[in-house]
Amino acid sequence: MTHDLTLRPIARHDRDDWQRLWTLYLEFYEATVTAEVYDTAFERILSDDPHEFRGLIAHQDGKAVGLAHYLFHRMLWTVEDTCYLLDLFVDPGIRGQGGGRALIEAAHRDAAGHGIPGSYWMTQETNYKGRMLYDKLAERTPFVIYEKNS
Repeated sequence: MTHDLTLRPIARHDRDDWQRLWTLYLEFYEATVTAEVYDTAFERILSDDPHEFRGLIAHQDGKAVGLAHYLFHRMLWTVEDTCYLLDLFVDPGIRGQGGGRALIEAAHRDAAGHGIPGSYWMTQETNYKGRMLYDKLAERTPFVIYEKNS
């Protein structure tokens, strides 16, 4: 288990740490975003709108080492909303020590505290290390994702 890991909601003063961690996350998925997207995403995470994104940041020994972004949204198949965990990142130097699990469980607890019984997320098929954790925490579904762009 990760020693002395603390989790809390992302705050305005976390901007530099958040951007550094989110950039590393995006690099893992071989993606980049513009400065405008960074600015917009950060403001969305800080919003008080209950339908907007939420964010958690993890610290160890005073250093930001992980983050999670998630969203509560409606479902038509249930009365309750659901929680979509969009992004999860833990510094490679502390992976395998419980940081990812702690972030997932914190997002899920936040959802449960809002009357939301379930959480879901997706990852690339090739994210073997992440999937080793996910297989312990949740049930893999048979759904395939399609994306259509303009």
